Amino acid sequence: MTQEAYQEQTSSCNFVRQVMDACADCNTCRFLMDESCLFFPELYRLYDKEKETGQPPAEKELHRLADMCTLCGLCPCPDIRADIVRAKIARAQEKGLPAGVRLLADVQNVGRWGCRLPGIYNALLRAPGAARTLKHLAGIARDRELPRLPKEDFFFWANRKGLTGLPSGNPKAAYFAGCTAAYLFPEVARAAVAVLKKNGIAVYVPPQQCCGMPTLLEGEDSLTRRRVNKNLQALLDAAESGCDLVCSCPTCGFFMKVLLQEGAFYSRAYQESVNAGEDEIRIPDKRAGINRHVSLQKSVYGKILKDDSCFSDIDPLARINLSEKIRDMGQYLDHLHDKGYLDTNFCPVNARMAYFAPCHQREQDMGSPYEKILALVPGLEIKRAGGAMDCCGMGGSLGFKESFHEASIRLGRRLAEKIRAAAPEAIVTECLSCRLQFRHLMPEIRVFHPLEILKKAYDKKEDEND
Repeated sequence: MTQEAYQEQTSSCNFVRQVMDACADCNTCRFLMDESCLFFPELYRLYDKEKETGQPPAEKELHRLADMCTLCGLCPCPDIRADIVRAKIARAQEKGLPAGVRLLADVQNVGRWGCRLPGIYNALLRAPGAARTLKHLAGIARDRELPRLPKEDFFFWANRKGLTGLPSGNPKAAYFAGCTAAYLFPEVARAAVAVLKKNGIAVYVPPQQCCGMPTLLEGEDSLTRRRVNKNLQALLDAAESGCDLVCSCPTCGFFMKVLLQEGAFYSRAYQESVNAGEDEIRIPDKRAGINRHVSLQKSVYGKILKDDSCFSDIDPLARINLSEKIRDMGQYLDHLHDKGYLDTNFCPVNARMAYFAPCHQREQDMGSPYEKILALVPGLEIKRAGGAMDCCGMGGSLGFKESFHEASIRLGRRLAEKIRAAAPEAIVTECLSCRLQFRHLMPEIRVFHPLEILKKAYDKKEDEND
């Protein structure tokens, strides 16, 4: 490609190029992320190739590089993933999304429609010819097994159980289930309800949309923001009505607690709310549980610290409010335990299990609460598998894509080897995307959400969920 052609590249490519140039200047992630990420090894391969040949990467190569980012959150620079999101959004606007990609990313609608006729859907998956056709139309890898749909999705069950009306009295919690638990693994969402009720907490399942992560990963900007706005309204209304806000999916939590609020503290609305001076930017500095602010000069940092994310047109104070109020279920239960409110009258669960803390859980800065709670269950031996930089490689719906599948498996296999080395009877992880990957890579080992184990430990009969 000539330099002239390079200069005329689309804005989506320009965003990726900005990332390449910034990362090449730093070079830290060449070594930090070489075994835990798909994006950075490809970035440095393209950069090294350009240095050797003098030829900039072609548009197709830059687009493929952007596709390698799963927004796992492990990279040290938030502005890197922000630029990748901008690149994906710009590409979707420039070229449109292929029908198969749009379908695969819309987990919510696929789940809703599929769960209306699960028998027909599952029968199609059992027929090899029909399954191959479905995969071809949706751009799904031939070797990737599609999950079967349950007879009843979680939202239908919650409505039948009377959980969609706001309960009276306190304590009560508004539960955000997430699409994967709602439509693919409703047993996880039902376990969340059971564990909350066991601890005397009334459960409310408010109206909810997909959190937005699957569509954001493909650059589907307008649909993502519509769903975010609806969730903000419903969840903050529930909080206003006295509900604690909880979610059981670490990806939903990461999206609402981290991605959604990025840049919001730099907004004019927030700065006015904390009485920042004319040449001042006040940033929260939460240490030792005390809210404090760091003061920076706007004349120096004003052009860098801006609310310019793809969610900047959504009320920044609402975004901050939700990020501060919603808690991961493990975090919530750990808080109950610290206060002496958690029911620890567990039945024995005699098993040896490997626990994997998924990327989006680790990036919420809340420690590893489920490990602490599971350690209270008699007979349960839990051993941590994987390190601080390990990733299963699934990337949610991305792992099903034909163009992503091979790289996803290559990355996930490294973690699978570490898990197998622990010789567990089962795997425990709160990420259902990881669950799908582990089922593919290690079908001989059962995979559970921590809430399923806790529900089992609360059950009078130890084998009730076997």
